[in-house]
Amino acid sequence: MTISSPTSGDVQLSEPRFEGVQQVRDALRDVQYLADDGIAGVAYLADRLGKPILVEGPAGTGKTQLAKSVAEITGSRLIRLQCYEGLDESKALYEWNYKKQLLRIQTEQGDTADHEWTEIRDDIFSDEFLLTRPLLEAITADEPVVLLIDEVDRVEVETEALLLEILSDYQVSIPELGTIAAKQIPLVFLTSNNTRELSEALKRRCLYLHVDYPQLDREREIVLAKVPDITEQLADQVARIVRSIRQLDLKKAPSVSETLDWARTLLLLNIDTIDEQTAKDTLNILLKYQTDIAKAAKELSVDE
Repeated sequence: MTISSPTSGDVQLSEPRFEGVQQVRDALRDVQYLADDGIAGVAYLADRLGKPILVEGPAGTGKTQLAKSVAEITGSRLIRLQCYEGLDESKALYEWNYKKQLLRIQTEQGDTADHEWTEIRDDIFSDEFLLTRPLLEAITADEPVVLLIDEVDRVEVETEALLLEILSDYQVSIPELGTIAAKQIPLVFLTSNNTRELSEALKRRCLYLHVDYPQLDREREIVLAKVPDITEQLADQVARIVRSIRQLDLKKAPSVSETLDWARTLLLLNIDTIDEQTAKDTLNILLKYQTDIAKAAKELSVDE
């Protein structure tokens, strides 16, 4: 680890990962992530500016997959911090290996002089006894890293403070060790499903990207790319029906992953063309609430 003074948090930008926006789009397409210019542009700028990306939008629109795909195309190690209510510093940042420390102390017990106890104390609060968690692991890694802070809106407002020093200066202050400065700036993605408003301090440190449900043509492309052997006609039908269902007043609109599950289901059932009855019989793949299924079934009957 690199120990620095608290005022020496300037970290040099890594070599650029991308040459331009189109190159980002092309590379993502190669790993079957179909990005538009907005998504590719923000990823390009985040790389060049060394800033995190806050990706907001409905659940199931590919926010997490974007980080995974960027890690894949850049050959970077993906480090993921899954956020949840009650997440604290010991799970997100670091903690001391108390069992190992206790064993060291017990081993050294006996006729130990005061100065030797001081040496033991210094020893047990060293790198050897430090357990790194995702945030600290990401900034101390030697290799290129993509850090995914997933569903950051699930943590309490106070917990966001854990992120601020890292996202500002890419360093961590540990009282027993000093300030640990990053060896390189990771490419950081924070995802949010908008379950609560994030703090202004956190937003200020990030580039912002909203990922919504894809337009009809793009969703059809996604289905064709992700579902082998599907015909263009069936992929078009799937995309059009899903689009019409999302326009209803639902408790939970179908995500892109559920669109893909539906397309795969139709293939398994040897369906070439979706008629009203087929759509109604398989709505439980797309929708997860009975009230939503009933609304969609009614809408399909009207359309028919």
